[in-house]
Amino acid sequence: MLAAALPLAALVLAGCGTPTKYYWGNYEELVYANYAKPGAVALDKQIQILQGDAQKAQKEGRPLPPGFHAQLGYLYAQQGSADQAKVQFETEKQLFPESTVLMDRLIANMARK
Repeated sequence: MLAAALPLAALVLAGCGTPTKYYWGNYEELVYANYAKPGAVALDKQIQILQGDAQKAQKEGRPLPPGFHAQLGYLYAQQGSADQAKVQFETEKQLFPESTVLMDRLIANMARK
């Protein structure tokens, strides 16, 4: 029985090191920092880092992960750049249609302010 489980364990462990199709860059770390330690990283610095990640992803021909454009849009909205926020929310909708309801609500909320 143990001998039968070893090949399965090897496959599972091998899958852990497989790179994903998405270019994650600093996205996860910035989202964590933004919620775990609000204000630890300035808004303009977060935007700059995510913009750099987007450029790197484009150079490598890899897509950005779900939520990336929504997060960047959220940062722009916090900064007061509603036009840039809307562009990012629209991009998130286009790339990940399952986010449409949320992105539309965020866009509508920005329009009310």
